[in-house]
Amino acid sequence: MADTHKKTGKTVVAALGGNAILQPGQVGTFEEQLFNIDGAMRRIAELVEGGWRVVLTHGNGPQVGNLLIQNALAARTVAPMPMDVCGAMSQGQIGYMLEQTLQNHLRMRRLPVPVVTLLTQVAVDPKDKAFADPSKPVGPFYSKAEARKMMLEEGLAMREDAGRGWRRVVPSPEPVEIVPIAAVRDMLDDGICVICSGGGGVPVVRGKGGALSGIDAVIDKDLAAALLAREVAADALLILTDVPQAYIHYGAPEQQALGTVTLAEMRAYAAEGHFKAGSMGPKVAACMSFVEAGGQAVIGSLTEVVQAMAGEAGTRIVPEAGTGKQTERTAGHGAKKSAGKTHGKKAGSKKAPAKKAAARKAAQPGATVIDISEARKRASGGRA
Repeated sequence: MADTHKKTGKTVVAALGGNAILQPGQVGTFEEQLFNIDGAMRRIAELVEGGWRVVLTHGNGPQVGNLLIQNALAARTVAPMPMDVCGAMSQGQIGYMLEQTLQNHLRMRRLPVPVVTLLTQVAVDPKDKAFADPSKPVGPFYSKAEARKMMLEEGLAMREDAGRGWRRVVPSPEPVEIVPIAAVRDMLDDGICVICSGGGGVPVVRGKGGALSGIDAVIDKDLAAALLAREVAADALLILTDVPQAYIHYGAPEQQALGTVTLAEMRAYAAEGHFKAGSMGPKVAACMSFVEAGGQAVIGSLTEVVQAMAGEAGTRIVPEAGTGKQTERTAGHGAKKSAGKTHGKKAGSKKAPAKKAAARKAAQPGATVIDISEARKRASGGRA
């Protein structure tokens, strides 16, 4: 075991942006992804070398999209897999590359820190309002006729995408439970670098008796990272992206980079609309939710990982001065352990409802959906 890191040092949950795996203009070959990941893991290894205990999470959008395209192209030959299974497949695919390259970089530094990839189910509330308005586009583009056929025969929600064709859209509910959190905590306490909750986790809901079942949805990886950071009582949440800092008035002549800001200041900037929903918005929201629990959050560039954690780069969001919240996360790991080892009820997390909802509903506002039962009734002349 990694005795030098076991139950010592501060903990950071690091969320890798898509640029850590796939760069703009690349087609996504294994070699391209492995090269990008190797560079990212070199920087994560530097964090470990600096004494940080790391929990690593990552995005998976392009990879899941490619799997859905493969499903569509090979559907007549190989049975297609549902979205939750594709999410699990991508966790294994990306986790394998992350785990291998990080292990190699740690070995080169003579750091005996084990690395483990954990297939992670993340529960969502089946009553989340996102299920009434699927908005996350996934998979390939289709013609209008193809999309209508899919809506009619499969009951899928489809939406026209900026003149490029029609795409399937799925809900993006908020995460409420990291299902294997007890295992994550135990491995972290044993000095293991854990790779988990990839792509926001495999979305599941709890049914009767707490039984789990997969659901067609996409969980925002940054919101899942914030929940993960709260559940392991991390000292810091680090969100790595392709820009060096968060900005206000982004792209305008008065653009201004943000250094260290308080939670109240960041809330005010967010309320003024400085962070767009499709880019920096979810990252800022995730950071603010973690800082509300007493931690510190950093948004920075993948090329400045160590500098960002040292306060020399990136945007750092801190609790309000004088609230006393900051000491809850910086008092040392002994205090965190008692907070983190609540393997039953989890402080600050919602309880997953016991009832499974009908997640694949028809007639959802914002997306064109055809109810299969109604369509069959019409086709049979009014007979059910």
